Amino acid sequence: MEGYDKFLHPRNPAMVMNTISREQLHAYLDDALSDAETAKVEQALRNSEPLRRALRQAMQERDRGEHSLGAVWRRERLTCPTREQLGSYLLQVLDEGEQGYIEFHLQVIGCPYCVANLADLQALQQEPAPQAKARRRRFFQSSAGYLHVCRENKKDEGRRK
Repeated sequence: MEGYDKFLHPRNPAMVMNTISREQLHAYLDDALSDAETAKVEQALRNSEPLRRALRQAMQERDRGEHSLGAVWRRERLTCPTREQLGSYLLQVLDEGEQGYIEFHLQVIGCPYCVANLADLQALQQEPAPQAKARRRRFFQSSAGYLHVCRENKKDEGRRK
């Protein structure tokens, strides 16, 4: 096992730089890698000063607000489905193409944002009816109370004029 380990985590910094891509560093910063990939990047970072410099450079690019197409694509998560689309996926009411794309996005790409969003929707779907009804009532009451305050403020403004 010890001999195998040296192939997984090369000590040669040039080899480490070749095994970890710039995209993987950005995904690492976004916490968008699987546990195994994260561990691989962290091990490589421990063993390679050039890779640590590349990571610092990537962080500085973000701090400056890098505006490359790839940076905007990653930052805005342009390939992520909306929460509404994820809900429709969960209910299996999308057409076959959309259903397949979202399944690919969740299972193959493993987007942590969408996986977490889907888990939240699944938890809401499993919520017992009395709890769901109480939650909806609280939302309605807070919204109705807000609208009432807004209406009163408009009446007060009208009286002052």
